[in-house]
Amino acid sequence: MYESVQAIQTIITLLIVVGVIVLLSIFFSFVPIGLWISAMAAGVSINIFTLIGMRLRRVRPDRIIRPLIKVSKAGLPISINQLESHFLSGGRVDNLVDALIAAQRAGLDLTFEKAAAIDLAGRDLFEAVRMSVTPKVIETPWISAVAINGIEVKVIARVTVRTDLQRLVGGAGEATIIARVGEGIVTTVGSSQSHKEVLENPDRISQTVLSKGLDSGTAFEILSIDIADVDVGRNIGASLQIEQAEADKQIAQAKAEERRVVAIAKEQEMKAAVVEKRAFVVEAEAQVPMAIADALRSGNLGVMDYYNLENKKADTKMRESLSGLNIDINAKASDNQRGRE
Repeated sequence: MYESVQAIQTIITLLIVVGVIVLLSIFFSFVPIGLWISAMAAGVSINIFTLIGMRLRRVRPDRIIRPLIKVSKAGLPISINQLESHFLSGGRVDNLVDALIAAQRAGLDLTFEKAAAIDLAGRDLFEAVRMSVTPKVIETPWISAVAINGIEVKVIARVTVRTDLQRLVGGAGEATIIARVGEGIVTTVGSSQSHKEVLENPDRISQTVLSKGLDSGTAFEILSIDIADVDVGRNIGASLQIEQAEADKQIAQAKAEERRVVAIAKEQEMKAAVVEKRAFVVEAEAQVPMAIADALRSGNLGVMDYYNLENKKADTKMRESLSGLNIDINAKASDNQRGRE
């Protein structure tokens, strides 16, 4: 009996130990004791229940506590609630804290609210702060422009910019800077009388572009614009004139072809008219023998008169044949005379 009671007590004790171990495991997995100890060792006073509340709010405590330790060591007046609120809003807390510390070290005026707005807008805040301290050089692609004399000029420019943190939210990016610089280059080259002026004074491009204030409305401040390379391209003016002349030639050829077709059509119409008139003549000539026969039958034309008419017709044909023969003889004589000469 005693042994049975002792066995039951042993089982109960084991169950209690197992339950305690399970409870402690759940507690330590739910409550980041190690993170709380690290915060306390770093001088950051934080309540253990605050960490439990983060777990309940589905916030990873390490995403908040470690950045909080950074700002505490840097001496920035940022609370845990601000960091947690930024995290719940979808912000990058680590990037935000690193940027604020870098801005403080560089002497930049950057508040937590402004930094949070920039980060939530999708900008790389730490990169922006770094560019505020170390300016960035943006190189444009080959930009083609044409001077007044029609010669193409190709230019590559290097733009040195610095981030303007106050205009970072809502400000245009690098693509706008490149587009505006390209516009300034095209304007400067296009207003030059000759491409030689651009080649002799490439600094005119920099001066013109800088005077236009191209960084307005952007997230950058343009520090300088340097011309990296200038090259002469094609003679666009001559090419355009050649193309225009070719187009004019094709137009003239088309008009000439139109006139030729009209002339051919007119010629065919005249030929048709001649054939039609000739048909009338043939028809009239066919009526002459009938008229002569009627005249003979009616007694208006005698037989001797008819024979005299036929003789005159024969004489006329003979004279025509003789005149043609004389023309041929005279032509041959002329050819022989020219041959002898």
